[in-house]
Amino acid sequence: MTTAALETGVGPMLRGWREQRRISQLELALRADSSARHISFIETGRSRPSEEMVLRLAEHLDVPVRERNALLLAAGYAPHYAQTPLDDPSMTSLREGMERLLQAYDPYPALMVDATYTVLAANRGIEMLLEGVAGHLLTPPVNAMRLTLHPEGLAPRIRNLPQWRGHLLEQMERQIALLRSDTLRELYEEVAAHPVPAAAEPGDAGAHPVFPFALPLRIEHAGTVLSFISTIATFNTPMDVTVSELAIETFLPADPETAKYLQSLMP
Repeated sequence: MTTAALETGVGPMLRGWREQRRISQLELALRADSSARHISFIETGRSRPSEEMVLRLAEHLDVPVRERNALLLAAGYAPHYAQTPLDDPSMTSLREGMERLLQAYDPYPALMVDATYTVLAANRGIEMLLEGVAGHLLTPPVNAMRLTLHPEGLAPRIRNLPQWRGHLLEQMERQIALLRSDTLRELYEEVAAHPVPAAAEPGDAGAHPVFPFALPLRIEHAGTVLSFISTIATFNTPMDVTVSELAIETFLPADPETAKYLQSLMP
């Protein structure tokens, strides 16, 4: 990333983010308390932005934290944001807090993933849903997308797989556009190539209640079809690359039957 950033230059990189956000030079200038002329000079390389200006523009363009470091490197400055391993002692309180949050959500499923959907932690609700999944998919590092869409994973038990698969692939496409990650692109191509199992029936969802507010995940467990609505939470104003890419996904029962079933499984 460093080499690519230095070869590209901060101007074209900023222009790329601005165009991706569909913001004009004038609008960006107004947001950043600058001028359209100055923004133009930065993008064409006629003016070298200060470190403060790079960070200000990145903030108003909602550039991911990792990519903000790349912009700084391209402009000739040192990275501003640290990238601390999650197992570093300084992250102990964060890890413990996240684990308490996941455990508190039991018996409902919840997990924590990084930017490439690697599962970093999960609660008993998730473990319950993984019964019957092939062992090779559960060998660390476990990947949530691979686990869900692989024919030997959860896919055969997802009753509305065509719709849920489409939702996940769209989510990955947005993540790829945001992070510009080759690793994510390779993962996308891998899971998108998996065939939809014959057991998944596109019309199956029509025989069940429709949830107009969100697409439910309908998955079978021990002969019972459970319905979940998922939510994703991230950290607000992260100052570390690792923390900025963490996400907690929780699965809320979409009907009373699912809630009762889960509560009956766990004390």
